[in-house]
Amino acid sequence: LAQGSRVSSPSHRSRLPRHCSLPPLAAAMSLKYAAAYMMAVLAGNDSPSAGDIQKILESVEAECDSSVAEKLVSELSGKTVHELIKDGKEKLKAFGGGGGGGGAPAASAAGGGGGGGAAAAKEEKKAVV
Repeated sequence: LAQGSRVSSPSHRSRLPRHCSLPPLAAAMSLKYAAAYMMAVLAGNDSPSAGDIQKILESVEAECDSSVAEKLVSELSGKTVHELIKDGKEKLKAFGGGGGGGGAPAASAAGGGGGGGAAAAKEEKKAVV
């Protein structure tokens, strides 16, 4: 990307199926606000402000809606990130699932990819000779 250019993304509402409806603020919020909040916490600020979130987002030339940042800060007021993560993990346990079945296809795909690279190298050698 050229210096100073920005990557724009489609609105979050356009990514949602029609049967999903979110309040306007929730539809406008993206993970960049939560990520900026977490970055501030990791930097030692246990209670980041909307201004802190805005500074972080602007440092990477991302747009920041101050009302969204303020809403996030007000929702997280009085809570620690550790508590939020713990509560979130407990909620995810209810979903079950496990995730142990994903290893075999990944290993198979990785094994197949290695052979293709060797064949490509041999073909390249032939073309050079």
